[in-house]
Formats: sequence, C-alpha cells, structure tokens
Amino acid sequence: MDQDVLPKKNNDNSKILKIILVVLALVLIGAAYYIFQQKGKMDEIEQESLVAEQQRLQDEYEDLTMSYEREKLNIKNDSLLQQFSNEQAKVQRLLEELKTVKTTNRKEISRLNDELSSLRKILKSYIVQIDSLNKANERLKQENKEITTKYQKTTQTLNQISQEKKDLSEKVTLAAKLDAVGISITPTNNKGKAQKKIKSTEQLVVNFTIAKNITAQPGERIIYVRIMKPDDDVLVKSRANVFPYENTEINYSMKKVVEYGGEEAGVTLYWNVEEYLIPGTYRVDIFADGNRIGSKSFDLKD
Repeated sequence: MDQDVLPKKNNDNSKILKIILVVLALVLIGAAYYIFQQKGKMDEIEQESLVAEQQRLQDEYEDLTMSYEREKLNIKNDSLLQQFSNEQAKVQRLLEELKTVKTTNRKEISRLNDELSSLRKILKSYIVQIDSLNKANERLKQENKEITTKYQKTTQTLNQISQEKKDLSEKVTLAAKLDAVGISITPTNNKGKAQKKIKSTEQLVVNFTIAKNITAQPGERIIYVRIMKPDDDVLVKSRANVFPYENTEINYSMKKVVEYGGEEAGVTLYWNVEEYLIPGTYRVDIFADGNRIGSKSFDLKD
C-alpha cells in the first residue's frame, strides 16, 4: 500500500513543477517584452531630446551670430575688429558644423554646446573691450575738441595781435612819413626874376619845406621832384632818371639829398628850361622814402 502512494505523489510534484516553470517562462517573456517596449520608448525620448537640443543650439548659435554682427558696428579699432571678425567666422563655422551633425551623435552635440559657452564668454570679453575703447575714444574726442577750441582761440588771439601790430606799424609808418608844405613854383629868367610868360621863362624854381616830425628817423633823405606837363608827360633830362615807387619805377625831373633831423627843413630845386614848354596847367609832385609827400599845380601862360 505504501508503494502505491509514492509514485502518485511524485507525479503530482512533477506536474506542479512544470506549471511553475511555464508560469516563470511566461513571466520572463512578459518582462522581456515590457523591458523592450520601455527601451524603445526611452530611445525615442532620448532621440527627441537630442533633436530639441540640436535645435536649441542652432537657435542660440544664430542669436550669437547676430550679437557679433551688432557689436561689430561699434568697433573703431582695426586690430580689434580683425580679432572680432575671426571669432565671428568661428561662430558661423560651428553653426554650419552643427547643422550637419547627426541627431544621434550626443558627443558632438555636447562638444558644440561647450564651444557655445566659450564663445559667449569671449563675446562678453570683447564687449568689455569695445566699451572701454569707445569710452577712451570719446574722451580723446572731447580732449581733441577742447585742444582744437583752445588752438582756435589762441590762433584768433595771435591773428588779432598780429593785426594790431600791423595796424600799429602802419600808424607808426604813417606818423613817421615826411610832409612837404608851403610848396611854390616860380618861373624865372636867367637873372632869377619872376616871369609871367613862357617865352621869357628860363628856369623853374621849386621851393617847399619839410615839416617838423619828431617820429621820423633822422638822417639823409633823397627828395625826388616830378614836373608834369599839361599833356601828362614828365619833364626829364634823361629817361634813365627813375626811382622806385609802388612796386614800379617812374621818372623824376630833379632830385636832391637833404639832411633831416626831425625839424623843419627848407628845400629848393632848380629846373633849367631847355625844352619847349606849352601853355597850360603843370603839376609838381614831391617824393621821399617811397611816399608822395606833397603836390602842387601851377599855370604857365603865353
């Protein structure tokens, strides 16, 4: 009886074991399927995350490119502008590189993200430099403006002083100019007697006084006298007799060297009539030191 019971119990245990194994197999299959599904979802989520990350990086690179372009307009320093342009080109190159990176390449996306951080720091350092240089440039412009204003004022003052000096010099020159006064022209014969008619006139006597002038420099003066005929021709003994006047040379009739010491000085010159004189109004002009110092007209009649 005991021998019949043992085989029956063994069969039941075997059946239970088989059931347990089947259940375990089913559980494992279910778990494997669940894990596979979850892995697929995780891969999908990761892929979407990488795509979003790549798009975010691309947007930020483009924003950084625009920031470089805006700041570039504020740069006045050629050396800094060249460095800045090089960094801007690097940003553009990395942006193009980012556009070609596969969305599954997490390592490259991570590297480009790190590059973006570095480029932002570099941009900030350039902005500080640009701001500093622009402020320094504004200070220099202001200083230059102030210097220019001072220079213009100084130049204006110097011009004013120069003009005042010139005016003073002209006044001094004018004040020092000699003046011939009391001019008289007397036609005479060979005995020195005054004549009224041309035909008896053998000499023209020119008398005048150089007025007192204490501002005039003392010393010798050459006095030139021109006798103008009614037809505006000059009475001359030689056409070579000329003297300088107003940037040219003109003829004179007579000249005389006088010693002038600032006091009144009487002067007399004689013109010997050796040519035919026509009736009419004559004029005598007197010159000294390059100036006309006196003039007087007189008539000669038949």
